[in-house]
Amino acid sequence: MKRKNASLLGNVLMGLGLVVMVGGIGTAVLNQLPQLNMPQLLANAAVFGIFIGALFWLIGARISGQEKIADRYWWLRNYDKRCKRQQGPHHS
Repeated sequence: MKRKNASLLGNVLMGLGLVVMVGGIGTAVLNQLPQLNMPQLLANAAVFGIFIGALFWLIGARISGQEKIADRYWWLRNYDKRCKRQQGPHHS
């Protein structure tokens, strides 16, 4: 898959994941209102939708390569010995 197509597919999946997560959260909140009298199955589907949306978001970030950059710099900052300041022998 070309880089442009992968980025587009990843961004679409991230957007879809965001919509599904927000919809799931909204449905879960609305389910708490007793006057709406929503079925319990819809409440369970709403919570499940939040997790499915997060999964779409993560898959989209993986495909588009957006998570790699942040992970790489976090790893370099925290664990790569080449990026840490070298302390002299008088520091402990």
